[in-house]
Amino acid sequence: MTRRVDLLGVDEVPEGTMKMAFVDGTDQVIVVHTGGEIRAFQGICSHEYFELDKGFLTGNGSRGANGQPAGTLTCALHLSRFDLADGEALDPPAEVPLVMYPVVLDGGRVCIDVPDGPLPVNE
Repeated sequence: MTRRVDLLGVDEVPEGTMKMAFVDGTDQVIVVHTGGEIRAFQGICSHEYFELDKGFLTGNGSRGANGQPAGTLTCALHLSRFDLADGEALDPPAEVPLVMYPVVLDGGRVCIDVPDGPLPVNE
């Protein structure tokens, strides 16, 4: 069983930005709008509990011709970078990818489809 969770309005996360949203009032989801795509990831770093909206974005979120990430999200605590294409950890100390949630745009809203129960996160 899955559920659709409304996170925020598309207009709340302009191109080249990110914004934190909350599921069930507690679980953090970072919504990233780059390269014309909106993606959603767990909102805390997989290495150590730290909110990813305090970090920064680079690139446009798609893979370059050589397969290298063209867009990343960097955690401000230890500067680990995560690939915006799939959430993969690119730099230590993070070794575990971010959970990436399926995004559905519905009537100008950014929603995610997730399993019933607690929001999946990697720690």
